[in-house]
Amino acid sequence: MAKLNPREFDQLVDQITQQVVSKLTTGGSPAGAPSSTCNCPDGRCVRDCSDRVKQVVANGAGRITSSLGYIPRDLSIARLIDHTLLKPDTSAGEIRQLCQEAREYHFASVCINSAYVPLCADLLKGSDVAVCTVVGFPLGASPAEVKAYEAQLAIQNGATEIDMVLNIGTLKSNDLKGLYHDISTVVKTCHAHNVICKVILETSKLTDEEKVAACQVCKMAGADFVKTSTGFGGGGATVNDVALMRKVVGPNIGVKASGGVRNFQDAQAMVKAGATRIGASAGVMIAKAERGETVDGGGKGY
Repeated sequence: MAKLNPREFDQLVDQITQQVVSKLTTGGSPAGAPSSTCNCPDGRCVRDCSDRVKQVVANGAGRITSSLGYIPRDLSIARLIDHTLLKPDTSAGEIRQLCQEAREYHFASVCINSAYVPLCADLLKGSDVAVCTVVGFPLGASPAEVKAYEAQLAIQNGATEIDMVLNIGTLKSNDLKGLYHDISTVVKTCHAHNVICKVILETSKLTDEEKVAACQVCKMAGADFVKTSTGFGGGGATVNDVALMRKVVGPNIGVKASGGVRNFQDAQAMVKAGATRIGASAGVMIAKAERGETVDGGGKGY
């Protein structure tokens, strides 16, 4: 798509939003669609409403109360990192090292395949690190009910955050009702247990119009985050995609930049573009660079 000026972009978003709402509603918002007003009785304001939290902190608050599983955003970049290891040949020893590093650097979470959820939950017990796993990974092409069952089982085993891959083919087919069902089925399962749900768009396979439509459906389905990529889809996060997603979802939903974030400069650029979470396997190097420490390969990371 040709580069648009801000006014043209806003008009495009409005047009796509109208199409999404038209397809999904028959008078009123779908069940589970979030309200535009922030009520946040359960502490989710810390997670969702970053602008409000920043204002509270600016006015002198030294600490913000949050419900189980919700992590404040405006901390160091290290606290925004989902320390990620999703390779198919990952060993238990590598998972133990991942969890040790996550404890040491106080990352937001470890993001691992669901078979390792029980091990991570045990290793991270009592820490400030969440256990995140992926469902429908990496293709997103399994039925919504299968993704929901996978999420349910992971939650029972100790997962406190779920990253689901949306059904890309359903989006490409412009079946927005089907996409809403795909996302909302998993979101409802997660929220029934006070667990965060992030939705992976796989942006490298989408047009800008599809990215906008996907973000709008995620909002209506009640997702907590939209996420760029699996890292297995032939492309990763870009600053432009993060900025686009942030503009579409507004301030009340998280944006996770994942795939190809390899150093501190990459992470800084993503945060500046609007990311509130970073998925990276290079978390230790990024955290060391943020501290001003020497990173592997010599020199400083900034």
